[in-house]
Amino acid sequence: MISRIIILSSLGYFVDILDLFLFSVLRRSSLLAIGVREADLFTQGIFLLNMQMGGLIVGSFIWGILGDKKGRVKVLYGSILLYSVATLLNAFVTSIPQYAFLRFIAGVGLSGELGAAITLVSESMDSKKRGLGTMTVAGFGLMGGMLAALLSEFFSWKVCYVIGGMIGIALLLFRISLPEPELFKEISQHKNRGDIRLLFRSPKRALRFLNLVLLGLPIWFNSGILMIFAPEFGKALSISGEPITASKSVLYSYFGVALGDFVSGALSQWVKSRKKIVILFILLLTLSIACYLTALQRSQFYFYSVCFVLGFFAGYWALLVTMTAESFGTNLRATVTTLVPNFVRASVIPLSFLFEFLNQKMDVITAASYVAVVAVLFAVLAVVQLPETFGIELKFLEE
Repeated sequence: MISRIIILSSLGYFVDILDLFLFSVLRRSSLLAIGVREADLFTQGIFLLNMQMGGLIVGSFIWGILGDKKGRVKVLYGSILLYSVATLLNAFVTSIPQYAFLRFIAGVGLSGELGAAITLVSESMDSKKRGLGTMTVAGFGLMGGMLAALLSEFFSWKVCYVIGGMIGIALLLFRISLPEPELFKEISQHKNRGDIRLLFRSPKRALRFLNLVLLGLPIWFNSGILMIFAPEFGKALSISGEPITASKSVLYSYFGVALGDFVSGALSQWVKSRKKIVILFILLLTLSIACYLTALQRSQFYFYSVCFVLGFFAGYWALLVTMTAESFGTNLRATVTTLVPNFVRASVIPLSFLFEFLNQKMDVITAASYVAVVAVLFAVLAVVQLPETFGIELKFLEE
């Protein structure tokens, strides 16, 4: 049964990332098709991205609280149905308002998948091995970004959205009858399940939550700015050959992320520490960002190779979500494990606003460099303050 839980959770996160990143790789083609001018692609793209991320924030509260009150499995059913239908309907948009509404609804649905899956897997496995389970979910799931990029290379934007939506609906049928973990059943009558107020009643608890969110800023700076706007960066860096595409950048980056998740998870099991490996990956990710923005070579091979390396060192994502599940009690675990990754994803909103603001005053490379410094500094400060969670028993409550 544990194997089935891990497999279906991994497939669910795979579809989650597929649907999330379809917009990233279809941004230009879909916007041009509905009549957006070339000069407006950047600003309209950021607007739609922020609508999607706004949906993630709203949905994370809804699904997180429901996950602790009603059960982890019920959230997996509801979230995949909502984002699959919304993604499918994206194929039929004809205006920016329609597109924005459906990206918001898709964001609400997408917000519930990862937190519920990681909570379910973490509570179903032995404390010494749970890192292998969450590593599998995150690592395999992130390959959905690769499929999104591949689909965009071979199919029209409308067909890509239809495929993404239908895959999610099909997976929902395979999830029927997944069991709730025993840890959740034991606290099913606890009165404080999913009480969001618990998160802020204790300053230490609130600071732990904030630090986990800040820890993910460099990951989504990479995914939400460097990869999505790779065509703009490629042009600014005078990369030779054909224009750089977002689809290929996401493809190489997410191949790296998936591999990095497996490697970071395995290393943390080997050294018996989440924190040490996260620090190592943040430092190497920072170096990779510098290589991307300076473009020591102007070839496409160099650019896409750096995209892969950036993705690899952003692969401490698996450790971030595992640390989140291990940092909070059973009565608040689904809430926080849903909120943290979605707040991290939604951090692209302030990061993109800062990037756009700076880009009005300086060139795109300098603007991105300043945003990168901010993201990395916050992440370093956060990881220093977080406790080590490897091997911690999850049978405890937040009171």
